[in-house]
Amino acid sequence: MPNPAPVATPARKHFSMIRGFHLADFFTLGNAACGVGVVFLAMAFIASQSLAHFLWAAALAPAAFVFDVFDGRIARWRQTQSALGRELDSLADVISFGMAPAALGFAAGLNGGWDCAILVYFVCCGVSRLARYNVTAETLSAGSDKVKYFEGTPIPTSVVLVAVLAWAAWQGRIGNAIWGGEWMVGPWVLHPLTLLFALSGTLMISKTLRIPKL
Repeated sequence: MPNPAPVATPARKHFSMIRGFHLADFFTLGNAACGVGVVFLAMAFIASQSLAHFLWAAALAPAAFVFDVFDGRIARWRQTQSALGRELDSLADVISFGMAPAALGFAAGLNGGWDCAILVYFVCCGVSRLARYNVTAETLSAGSDKVKYFEGTPIPTSVVLVAVLAWAAWQGRIGNAIWGGEWMVGPWVLHPLTLLFALSGTLMISKTLRIPKL
């Protein structure tokens, strides 16, 4: 009689998942780790008001960008691109280039009612942009046509927002002295600097803006 098929125990499934990771995926996880570090340091800054916490948080954003660039290049170099890698990349980008800049903005003083609404909008735009990218890339890769462009700005462009916040912090222009001051609009406070997040989010979900694929 033929031997019965081996039963996939939880331990074996876990080991199989680990074996499914490639070198590029660990760079992707490095991206995610940097994003989590930004959030933690932003919270530490709120508690301590130490400029060092804020600047270290801002420094982790370009570090996440470097990991994000290299994971794709390594995957192409080693020919290990996979659906798992694509999903990992999107999840890491949501943390590092969506949630992390929003958390840093909140810590910098963009914490009025309208500010929070705009920051939520920014993160939701980033999530939508990544979901659309995954669907578009999967659809086009199934045919013979080459992907020539993507719609909307890539979410890693939010590192520009972090750079603006870092420069403002270095100049002592965050918190009560934040650039642009604050406006009372209806029932809530709006800091004009938050409008940069609104612009960034809107550009990410734009269908008319086409970014060439390099």
